[in-house]
Amino acid sequence: MSPRRNTPRRRQGGRRPTGGEDAVFNRVTGAERRENGPDGEWAVRRITGSAATKAYRCPGCYQEIPPSMPHVVAWRPFGDGRDRRHWHSSCWERRADRGVRYPRR
Repeated sequence: MSPRRNTPRRRQGGRRPTGGEDAVFNRVTGAERRENGPDGEWAVRRITGSAATKAYRCPGCYQEIPPSMPHVVAWRPFGDGRDRRHWHSSCWERRADRGVRYPRR
């Protein structure tokens, strides 16, 4: 009996392409994508928990987004970047269904 292989066998035909055009676009733009909604066009980037190192205030619910929590960064695609906002992922998805909540006094 021959010993067990510790490394997987290589597939026939060499390397597989990883994602095609979408993967190339994500590498070039930093995974930025465009979204259209009732409030206009937005450039959107999803931030992973390991990449989130600061606390932010969500404009949808006005609650804090703690460090290491995955969230969404959105801004107008042709602006100067001053309108860039960090949103909870769920708040971003429901932004058209509810208005902005302001802090209590």
